[in-house]
Amino acid sequence: MTPRRIGLIGLDTSHVSAFANLLHDPNHPFHVPGGRIVSAFPGGSEDFEASISRVSGYTEELREKHGVAIVSSIAQLRDTCDAIFIESIDGRVHLEQFRQVANWNVPVFIDKPLTISTADASSIANLAATHGTRVMTASSLRFSESFRAAFKNEDDGAIIGGDFFGPMPLVKESPGFFWYGIHLVELLYATLGQGCHEVKALRQGPFDLIIGKWTDGRVGTLRGNRTGNKGFGGVIHREKRSRLFEVATAKKPIYASLLDNVLRFLGGEPSVPMNESVEIIRFIEAANKSVETGRSVSLNTAL
Repeated sequence: MTPRRIGLIGLDTSHVSAFANLLHDPNHPFHVPGGRIVSAFPGGSEDFEASISRVSGYTEELREKHGVAIVSSIAQLRDTCDAIFIESIDGRVHLEQFRQVANWNVPVFIDKPLTISTADASSIANLAATHGTRVMTASSLRFSESFRAAFKNEDDGAIIGGDFFGPMPLVKESPGFFWYGIHLVELLYATLGQGCHEVKALRQGPFDLIIGKWTDGRVGTLRGNRTGNKGFGGVIHREKRSRLFEVATAKKPIYASLLDNVLRFLGGEPSVPMNESVEIIRFIEAANKSVETGRSVSLNTAL
């Protein structure tokens, strides 16, 4: 089977290097077959140091090591690829980047965060629906082997809650929980699904605590650390048993697990529905507002 031709938008993240290595090297122990990055638009946000400072290095790596054609505009990617990956780390630019490719009749993967506002997330969903474009977005953590192993134990009964932890550095260009909090929120939603109606968030110096209440009475919590503890993990609570997992214990790299799912999406439906992805952005927006106000925030009034 001929590999799908993938075009990248945004070469300011280590994801593009990891993806290229996993897709292109058949001798890689976790090689993901079925796709090849053929072209890329470097992008980069001038007002975001963590973005613009990385562009030249990853651009050179993809061009010299992987033979990727580097183009000077998003429009030049058209007709060179069968799928688009929007990889820009700056969620502020994702709507405009997607707007330029929404009518190309190719599936689009948008790396996390989908956007940094519910308004932009809803606009992407509406554009996708208008043009019949299949879109998927996700954090790699929701596909990690250790999380999936803990999640699959249905003999333990129905899921009644979840508590998750991980690093929570903050950057002003991706405000509040949009930067690293997205990973924990994705784990929460991968566990409990849609239906959160209220969020309460507390910032206590070197850590944050977020409490989400679901309409069916279930509760999930997130703890973000800024004290050097960089491990991701959590506890999935079911009726009969609670199961602990730590992402780092998985043998398979999380980017390989993510790519497996994205490649399947290119040939079918996304494993994460767009309405769930939009609710995740609304959850984060509500949590950010809760930190600012010190009050619980309803997702219905978070905008």
